[in-house]
Amino acid sequence: MKKKLINRNLELEKIKQLYRSHQVAIRTRLSEFAAIQTEDYFYELVYCLLTPQSSAAHAEQVAAELRDAGFHNKDINPEPFLRRKECYIRFHKTKSRHLLRIKDQFSIIAQKLFEPVLALELREWLVENVLGLGYKEASHFLRNIGRNDGLAILDRHILRNLKRLGVIKSTPKSISRKHYLEIEQRFSKFANDIGIALDELDLVFWSMETGEIRK
Repeated sequence: MKKKLINRNLELEKIKQLYRSHQVAIRTRLSEFAAIQTEDYFYELVYCLLTPQSSAAHAEQVAAELRDAGFHNKDINPEPFLRRKECYIRFHKTKSRHLLRIKDQFSIIAQKLFEPVLALELREWLVENVLGLGYKEASHFLRNIGRNDGLAILDRHILRNLKRLGVIKSTPKSISRKHYLEIEQRFSKFANDIGIALDELDLVFWSMETGEIRK
């Protein structure tokens, strides 16, 4: 028990040191999210719809290529972009249908994004109304447009670190709404206990997993 406590304390100190060394870069990244232009919201949503079970780098590349092609305003089939070998997106047929659907409804989505509502309420609306967005993806999208206000993006890298640090007992294969909110609350308390804002701690965990501060 004492050994586990020592190991956990060492891990916590490692996280705090990493945070201190990356603090400027982390806060710069978060300020970039907050400064995003409203005309970029559509492609941030595209990116977040592409990320589940696919490489973040691939999702970012495909979103950029769809932007360059003018997908938002032109009659373009997105599926060939998603199935290219060099930036393959899993479940490309299903996700292509999701992308076409958000084109049709984006004026409604954009209107909701500009309403003065709490991030928690906005996330619920997105999950209920945007096909393909779960709690993780909706939180990711809101973070990427500077609107998540401390909501957790419970991606694999976050869950692995929360388990390693004893915040949760196991890494779930799937997460119900109730379980997501429970883990989010634990993550928020843990972040508060160690004195690092949840949004910033998310990027610390990302840098630990990938060696870089990605979106």
